[in-house]
Amino acid sequence: MKRNQSGFTLIEIAIVLVIIGLLLGGVLKGQELINSAKVKNLANDFKNIPVYIYGYQDKFKALPGDDALATTHLTGATACTTGTTTTCNPGSGIIDGNWNDKTIASESYLFWQHVRLAGFAPGSTDPATTTGDYIPKNAVGGSIGVTNSLVANSPIYTAGGAQIKGTYVVCSDGIAGKFAKQLDLTLDDGNPATGSLMIGAAGLATGPAIATTALVLDDVPYLVCMGF
Repeated sequence: MKRNQSGFTLIEIAIVLVIIGLLLGGVLKGQELINSAKVKNLANDFKNIPVYIYGYQDKFKALPGDDALATTHLTGATACTTGTTTTCNPGSGIIDGNWNDKTIASESYLFWQHVRLAGFAPGSTDPATTTGDYIPKNAVGGSIGVTNSLVANSPIYTAGGAQIKGTYVVCSDGIAGKFAKQLDLTLDDGNPATGSLMIGAAGLATGPAIATTALVLDDVPYLVCMGF
């Protein structure tokens, strides 16, 4: 007795494969759009902080964090009055302190209170606590900070000791290597150890930049700093 065998025809299999291909393409394209949005948001972090600085300078003729008359200019402001000359030296014309300082003895920490009280940035104005949104976060949950390019405070430098170019340095931490490399291509020269943008190890206070792009691994978090 002859039995009829059932199964998929070549046309049916081809249609299924086409559908699977379209679905995979859509997923990959969606992930690409998400990644592009993250890089754009991370880039905006670097672009916004100079706007805060120049806006504050225009309004008060001083630098946020370094403003010796902050308590006069801003209701409820805290002035930096303790610490060392590398973290607190009001009126010196530079923003002293490491980018990731978390103490009111550091101008780079009080920077956030000053620009917020002046109406340039959102977030908490209470520097007595490091919880909540006083320390701003980037698009991937890492910390953002600002400092100067002097040797004592420069977050990243080349193996030969060259500092990031610029007067002010903005740093953003916890950025995956694939995003860090894209930021370098978008905002600078594509080399993690040269130019106005450099890439270093995550959580770095000061230290050398990653020597080459090949050493920046896609899924490893890094510190990215840019000078202005």
